[in-house]
Amino acid sequence: MKHRHPLPIHHSWPLYDSARHFELGQLLGYDSLDAEPFASPRFRHIGHWSCDLADNSLNWSREVYEIFGLPEGASVSRGEAVALYAEPSRAAMEKLRAYAIRHRRGFTLDAEIRPATGAPRWMRLIAAPVCVGDAVVKLQGLKFLVPQR
Repeated sequence: MKHRHPLPIHHSWPLYDSARHFELGQLLGYDSLDAEPFASPRFRHIGHWSCDLADNSLNWSREVYEIFGLPEGASVSRGEAVALYAEPSRAAMEKLRAYAIRHRRGFTLDAEIRPATGAPRWMRLIAAPVCVGDAVVKLQGLKFLVPQR
């Protein structure tokens, strides 16, 4: 049986709107900051990540390693990380990533991943480009497990 997230998120947004997409209420798809959803153990493993576009090197917090079922501090190439995405999610992520870099836009995506250890799961990926002048030099953001509703 295929592991499906009931209402996946998949969209692009302008950089001037970044603050709203990184606010706690928006991260988890809630309209208000009701404390109960965030206290739930279902909302765990919120981690920070970045990807330097000069060499595609990744920088992950401990929680991102946990999400992908990899030992903390392991050397992981972008190609190895991308290989852990289920194909439809990988294709959507790559499309949004290219668009984000080309048009200096952030994006949010619910992606199914196949961790190195453990069962397939859904992760929310929130990404925003870091620009120097007109050039995007890095993508950074948050990754966290999306609870099944």
